[in-house]
Amino acid sequence: MNDFFKKKQTVFFFICCGLCIAAILIRYAKLAMLPVSASNPAREIVERGSIVDRSGFPLAVQTNFYHVGVTLRNIRDNKKIKDAFISDVAPILDMNESQLNELLSTKKSFVYLKKKIVQTEYEALKNITEDKNYNFVSYEKIPGRNYPNHALASQLIGYMGNDGKGLAGIEFSQQKILQPDISEDPAQQEQGRNIYLTIDANLQYKLEQIAYKTIANTQAESMMLVAADCTTGEILSYISLPSVDLNEYGESTEESRMDRPAMYSYEPGSVFKIFTVGIAYDQHVISPNDSFLCDGVYEKKLTSGERIRIKCLEHHGWCTPRDALRFSCNDALGQIADRVYDDDFIARIRQLGFGTKTGVELPGETSGVVKDTDSKSWSARSKPTIAIGQEITVSALQMVQAASAIANGGLPVQLTFIHKITNKDGTVFYEHTPEYKSRNFSKATADYVLSCMETTATTGTGSRANLHDVSIGVKTGTAQMADKVHGGYSTTDFLSNCISIFPIENPQIVLYIVVTKAKGETYAGRIVAPVIAEAADVIIDHLGMSRENAASFEHSGVINIRQNQAVSMGSYVPNLIGKSKKDLLPLITRKDVHFIINGSGWVTSQNPAPGTPFSEDMVIELNLE
Repeated sequence: MNDFFKKKQTVFFFICCGLCIAAILIRYAKLAMLPVSASNPAREIVERGSIVDRSGFPLAVQTNFYHVGVTLRNIRDNKKIKDAFISDVAPILDMNESQLNELLSTKKSFVYLKKKIVQTEYEALKNITEDKNYNFVSYEKIPGRNYPNHALASQLIGYMGNDGKGLAGIEFSQQKILQPDISEDPAQQEQGRNIYLTIDANLQYKLEQIAYKTIANTQAESMMLVAADCTTGEILSYISLPSVDLNEYGESTEESRMDRPAMYSYEPGSVFKIFTVGIAYDQHVISPNDSFLCDGVYEKKLTSGERIRIKCLEHHGWCTPRDALRFSCNDALGQIADRVYDDDFIARIRQLGFGTKTGVELPGETSGVVKDTDSKSWSARSKPTIAIGQEITVSALQMVQAASAIANGGLPVQLTFIHKITNKDGTVFYEHTPEYKSRNFSKATADYVLSCMETTATTGTGSRANLHDVSIGVKTGTAQMADKVHGGYSTTDFLSNCISIFPIENPQIVLYIVVTKAKGETYAGRIVAPVIAEAADVIIDHLGMSRENAASFEHSGVINIRQNQAVSMGSYVPNLIGKSKKDLLPLITRKDVHFIINGSGWVTSQNPAPGTPFSEDMVIELNLE
C-alpha cells in the first residue's frame, strides 16, 4: 500500500512540474515575439543660462565646484603617509594642518575635507594626489555659479544657492528663464537661456568707484544710485551700498544683501516738490507768474481754531513757482498745494506711480506708502506736508520712473533690467522695446518743470551739480529720518538725495542718488549735488554724448582701422596681455573655460601664465587697467 502511494505522489509531482515548465515556455515565447521597445534615453541636463551685461560681458556664469573627500580606512594606520598628505594639501585648501589632522583622525570611514573648492584648487590638488599616488582621495563634481566681478551690481544680479535655485535678484526672479524645470518629455525640454541685462558693466564699475568714494567722504551708512535711459526705460547703472561679494554670499551680512533701490521706502523730502509743482501746474491752478509770500513759515488756521505750522529754512519773500523750486521753499509749496483739492492731489500722486510697485524684474519690491484722504492718519497738515516730501514714502525706482514723465514730455516709461534674452544657440528669444505708460502731465507742464529744474542747477540749491557744458536739471532734498527709538523725527539722522535729468534740450538720462545717515555735513546741495555732477560727467563721456566745449577738427572722412588678430584657445593658454574686453569676447563665450575679470580697460596680467597647457573647465584670471 505504501509503495502504491509513493508512486502516485511521484507521478502527480512530475505532472505539476511539467505544467509549470510549459507555462514558463509559453510565456517566454510570447515575450520573445513582442517588438523590441526603444529604451528611454537619459534626461538631458539643463545647463543654467548666463547673466551678462548689455554687451555680453559675463556677470554670472555656470561653473563646476568639487567636494574633496578621503576614505579613512586607507590612511588611518599609516602615520607617515597621513602626515605627508596633510603637509601637501593644507596650503592648497587654505586649511591649517591641525584642522586637517583632526578630520583625518575621526573613527568615520569617510570624511569631506572641504566642500565647493574652485577649479584652480581642484586642479592643483588633483596633480599632487596623482603624482604621489594618494589613492584614498575622491572628488565629487558639483555644478555651481561663478561671479567674475565679485560685488559689481551684486543686488541686481542676485545669487544661486547650492540647490541650483536663485535666491535673490535676477537669479531668483528669472529662475525659469535661466534654468527651466525638467520636462517629462525629453523632446519638449527647454534649455536655459542667457539674460542680457540693461546695465553696462564698464559704466557700472566707474560709477561704483564714485559711490565708494562718496561713502568714504561722507561716512554715510548707505548709498543708492540709479541711472536710467529715459527714452527706453533701460537702467544703465544700479548701485546699492554696502554690497556683497557674490562668491562669498554665505558669509555676507543682511545689510550688504539688501537691494535698497527696490526694497527700501523712505520720505524723500524736497526732491518731491517737482511733482507737487507739476501737479498744480497741470491742474491749471498756478501759472509761471503767480507769486507766493514766504515769511519763514507756512501757517494755516482751521475753522476749529487749530493752527498748522511748517517751518521754512529762510524768509524767501515773494516767490514764483520757479523760485519755490530754486530755493526749495516749504512755505510757497504749502500754499501751492492749497490750490489743489485733497482727493485730486492724492490721485495725481498715485498716477505718477507712487504707492504701487514699478514692476521691474526684481523680487521684494516695495510699494511705498501713500495715505488716502479718508484714512485715520490723514490730517489737515497731511497735504502741505506731503507736498514737501514728508508723510509719504517712496522707493528710488519709483522716483526715477516718475521723473521719466518729466523727461519724456509727460509720458513715463516702464523701467526694466532686461535688454534681451537669447537661446542657447545665440538666437534672440526676447528683445526689449520701450513701453510708455499713460500720460501723467501735458508736454507744457513737463517742459515747465524741467526748465525750473535747470534754474535750480544754475542758480539754486543744486548749483553744485551744474555741468556748464551740458545742460542739466536737478532738485535736491534733505529729509529728517524717523527716530525708531523715541518716535518722531531724528535730529541727527538725515537722508540726502538729488535727482537730475540731462541734457535739457533732448533728455536722455535720469540720474538719482541717495545718501543716508551721512556724518557731519548732511545738506544734499553740498554732499550729493557734486556727486551728481561727477557721475553725470562719467555717463556723458561713456555714452559719447556731445558737449558744448568738445574739441572739433576737420577730417578727410577716411578712417583706417587696424584689425586685431582674433584671440583663440588651442592646446595652451594664449598671451592675453594687451587685449581689450572686446577682444576677449570669442573666449568668454566658450563653455569649457571660465574667466575671472578684474577691472576694465586692457589686460595687464593673467593667471595662469601664457603657455600653460589648457584643460577643460580651466579658470583664467585676468587683471585689466
